[in-house]
Amino acid sequence: MQKLIYDTWNIVMNHNKNPLKNIPDTYVRHMIMQVLAWMWCIVFSMYFTSMWIFGITTIAHMILLSAVAVTVITFETAKRKPKFFGSYYTPSRSRAIYVDGKRIELDHNDKGGEHE
Repeated sequence: MQKLIYDTWNIVMNHNKNPLKNIPDTYVRHMIMQVLAWMWCIVFSMYFTSMWIFGITTIAHMILLSAVAVTVITFETAKRKPKFFGSYYTPSRSRAIYVDGKRIELDHNDKGGEHE
């Protein structure tokens, strides 16, 4: 039963397994999923004859799908362009400290860091 529920969910909700997988652009797939979500918000709100339900379900779908999209984009960026996120040791880090108003230069081989 659990496998049936899992497989059914994936057939409908997973854009890599449902027919939207044929669309090469992930952003277009996401937009189509958003439009379908809004359509279902409208259908349920009409069923319950309440515009309040429409507003609540629309906002809930927007938040949920946007969070999923941001997660997917972050994972894809990390996989394809890991250098995009840079490193902890950036060139802009200060190479000096001030003690009693006097500037003390740090060793240029020292990567810095608050807890080192």
